[in-house]
Amino acid sequence: MADQKWDKMLVRTSGWLGGDGLYSMPLNGVRRTGGTGKAETFLWFSDTIVGEIEEDSLQPGWEMIHNSVGYLRGNSPDPSKIDFHWGKDEIGKPAAMFHPNTAQAQPGDYYWLGDGFFNHRRDSTLYLFAYRIKKMPGGVYPFEDVGVSLIALPKGSRPPFKNHRQLDTPLFQKDSQGKGKVVFGVAVLANTIGAGAPKPDGYVYVYGVRGIGKELLVARVKDEAFEDFSQWRYWDGNSWNIDIHQAAALTNRVSNEMSVTFLEDGRVLATYQLDTDAPTVMVQAGQTPVGPFQPAKKIFETPEIYNDLDFYTYNAKAHPHLSKPGELLISYNVNSFDFFKDILVHPNHYRSRFIKVKL
Repeated sequence: MADQKWDKMLVRTSGWLGGDGLYSMPLNGVRRTGGTGKAETFLWFSDTIVGEIEEDSLQPGWEMIHNSVGYLRGNSPDPSKIDFHWGKDEIGKPAAMFHPNTAQAQPGDYYWLGDGFFNHRRDSTLYLFAYRIKKMPGGVYPFEDVGVSLIALPKGSRPPFKNHRQLDTPLFQKDSQGKGKVVFGVAVLANTIGAGAPKPDGYVYVYGVRGIGKELLVARVKDEAFEDFSQWRYWDGNSWNIDIHQAAALTNRVSNEMSVTFLEDGRVLATYQLDTDAPTVMVQAGQTPVGPFQPAKKIFETPEIYNDLDFYTYNAKAHPHLSKPGELLISYNVNSFDFFKDILVHPNHYRSRFIKVKL
């Protein structure tokens, strides 16, 4: 069912007004149901609106930037305990928090953000996967992802993250031997002692999506070797393979952003939006981080698409550490096919919505 308190937490009228993406990480790195303890939650967003709203009307001078971050104190949806941050350009206007600056980055590229990993074994570095995006005017979608980078935030660093690092990765393939595009970083499952995993094996499992069928793939690497891509291995259905092109589909019809989280009994739960942007939120239980997965189960139909507006919903994912025991808090994004018209008159529509399900 919809969770109105979490929904309302992101309704703002000044500064940060909304965004999509929305991944979250407790700053103790323990993504487990039952709360964060005293840890803050770090939130990160992709495309973000910054501006002012008066009488439900977006005022002139608003900006859309490509990513932003936030901090939530505690694990309840209290609007007074969340702060948002973004960058500034050379004249002080709002800008993305993170800009591509790797060797492969090209002028005009920008980042949308994938999932992340809090690495206890590498001095509590927080890693974020970042999709390098290029504008492609004239197409059905005026953008294209062209690479996957890794952003490393040192222990304790805060906005504007002047000391962060960026790495190019081999986790993007434009076409995987005729099987379609491969993009890793859509979900991360840390099966480690530091992350509070129920049966830790010391590996970090990083999930990817392949092709138009939205096949779910998985790679793994020891947490201490996270930046050494020569040590990454890809599940080929029988064993861990050095060849990314041999990755096997665990399931399909998942979303480009999603989550895979542990259940209390050691199984995993994939949470996603069917085909990325269908109005159906799905969950799928697996015996292990590589499956086998049970048949997918529909848990929610997003109501926003059934109003008289041109809205669509996409990229559902779970936030276990913000969930109460026996429940799971799930977010999904809302957008409009006529974005630049609708944002002026429905300026609060472009933000995540939340549902709560019983496990």
